[in-house]
Amino acid sequence: MISYRPFWETLLRKNITEYHLIYKQGLSANTLHRMKHGKPITTTTLDTLCFILDCPVGEIIEYIRDPE
Repeated sequence: MISYRPFWETLLRKNITEYHLIYKQGLSANTLHRMKHGKPITTTTLDTLCFILDCPVGEIIEYIRDPE
């Protein structure tokens, strides 16, 4: 399972708000909605987030193995 927990932690650490991402960087509000609900995003969006936040992919997503 892909988790976006690192993304929210990165936003807090870098003091970046959702408002900034939407209104200053042009990120879709729907993208943030999808991430809040654990839904998939495209690799293009992931690349955009890495660029905006100036961070590696690991600071946006992480893989969590489902318990068997």
